[in-house]
Amino acid sequence: MYQRKLEKDIRCPLEYGMELFWGKWNSRIICVLAALGTLRYSELRREMGNITDAVLASALKGLISNGIVARRSYDEIPPRVEYSLTEKGESVVPILQSICRWAGVFYKDDGDMPMIQCRKCDHRG
Repeated sequence: MYQRKLEKDIRCPLEYGMELFWGKWNSRIICVLAALGTLRYSELRREMGNITDAVLASALKGLISNGIVARRSYDEIPPRVEYSLTEKGESVVPILQSICRWAGVFYKDDGDMPMIQCRKCDHRG
């Protein structure tokens, strides 16, 4: 009979939150949609910059499954799909803005990667 070697880990609310919206791409997707509203995939891809289609599709899938982003498809030719933040997604924006402000205060410029204030993070002050 199988016996677990370690006790089952207790899930912390902070871990849940970090899993949902943390990471380079998830937070950027949230910020872009918060700043620009509902976008088609190609518009979102253009705003994201140097992200591959596979990574964007995967990140969107995760954000949709976690209730952060809504996907709406229209029965048209050619097909049209739009992405927007849900109410849950909108509630994350002030948290990300606070992190952005904090990082701007405490970031140490290493010369190779200077930090500039992202216009998308700062759109609501």
